[in-house]
Amino acid sequence: MKLNPAKISSIIKNEISEFEITPQINEAGSVVQVGDGIAKVRGLNGAMSGELLHFENGVNGIAMNLEEDSIGIILLGSDVGISEGNLVTRTSKIAHVTVGDPMLGRVVNALGQPIDGKGMILSDRSRPIERIAPGVLARSSINEPLETGIKAIDTMVPIGKGQRQLIIGDRQIGKTAIAVDTILNQKGKDVNCIYVAIGQKTSTIANIVNVLTEREAMDYTTVVSANAAAPAALQYLAPYAGCAIGEEWMEQGKDVLIIFDDLSKHAVAYRTMSLLLRRPPGREAYPGDIFYLHSRLLERAGKLGEDYGGGSMTALPIIETQGGDMSAYIPTNVISITDGQIYLESDLFNAGIRPAINPGLSVSRVGGSAQRKAMKKIAAPIRTELAQYRELESFSQFSSDLDRDTLMRLEHGERIVEILKQHQYNPIPMELQIVILFAATKRYFSGISLENMENCENDLLEYMINWHGGLLAEIREEWVIPPSLAKELSAVIKGFMSKYEN
Repeated sequence: MKLNPAKISSIIKNEISEFEITPQINEAGSVVQVGDGIAKVRGLNGAMSGELLHFENGVNGIAMNLEEDSIGIILLGSDVGISEGNLVTRTSKIAHVTVGDPMLGRVVNALGQPIDGKGMILSDRSRPIERIAPGVLARSSINEPLETGIKAIDTMVPIGKGQRQLIIGDRQIGKTAIAVDTILNQKGKDVNCIYVAIGQKTSTIANIVNVLTEREAMDYTTVVSANAAAPAALQYLAPYAGCAIGEEWMEQGKDVLIIFDDLSKHAVAYRTMSLLLRRPPGREAYPGDIFYLHSRLLERAGKLGEDYGGGSMTALPIIETQGGDMSAYIPTNVISITDGQIYLESDLFNAGIRPAINPGLSVSRVGGSAQRKAMKKIAAPIRTELAQYRELESFSQFSSDLDRDTLMRLEHGERIVEILKQHQYNPIPMELQIVILFAATKRYFSGISLENMENCENDLLEYMINWHGGLLAEIREEWVIPPSLAKELSAVIKGFMSKYEN
């Protein structure tokens, strides 16, 4: 084979003429100061607020303070290995998190990276961690219930899909238990769940993951973990990352439940960052934009209109109080943003009433419009009867001679309190709740001693499941109890109670 020099020469000339060089400008700066998860950098004059920046040792950071001669960066990793004079380059991107169905069943950090030892998350989709909440026109009214499986909540402070319902109370009185039970109750209801752990002990997060795994709830749940040992920057980003994961499903028309446990620690992490960034402190040393911190997060939850997919994201933020003080800075901020609160009281918890929900201070501002009609009708008198019972209970302590009517009200109130008690990890389907509350409001438990109430309730539920499944199916089908069904239900419960008492 002979080579043709002229042909080779023409090919080379052609390649050279078509060769183009596109200059790439990469802006870089240098570290001036570093420590406590914060770096001060000079030379990045074009950096954007919230932009992801790359340090030469491989650690990333986010631009927070844009000052005249320098920028303040929060580090998304350890500051070990970063020193004065190190190179910092722009990425021209803001922080993103992996999203999509492959996230289900996984435990990830605040950047969406897996930390459960199950390998990579095979998803080609990602979303920005920070995003503007849907506007007014994109939303629709909340008209569908999110069933928690907890009698005291579904009865007195119902939650609708797309609602933001605050869970508030002192430490160690069952706030997380309510959130986990709500996740467990979504099994088979086509609701994707996200549990965001902020500043929790690693052992606590591991226990929750174990509970969800044992009860097959991890199949529809993603856990976003920023434990107590994580940098303040990751604790700050975790709830926004959880929101971004949920928004992907919400915009596909799916229902999502997201739990922020807890926003008190989130506010503390943000305060830590802000003070290290030399931002001016305000009340309780929190920065001036602490309200905006949580409002821009919780406003991302809601129910979308049909034109926008019709999906929903229900948020259950948790706030820890000190000594039951709901008037502190962070609790009042979050109460004003949310659509109601479930207030847990230490005195009730210590008295053995669990969940320790105070019906007087707990309220749902929109869930009532989404509550099942049957439940709404049956549960209507319960809050009033409980309030009367609390008043009579305190009054009866000063008097030993009570009339018959007062005694009957006290006995009825005691049985309602017993009925609303519930063990952890034991959510109850709505139709069975309706049966129990129907029996309680009709005073069919009046002949049962308080010690036997729990056994009686369990036996009645078992009896209904085993022998009257058709009746339960009828309730579940329409969620109303017409007079004919109420008569049949009364007859069944009376028959059971007569045999039980004998």
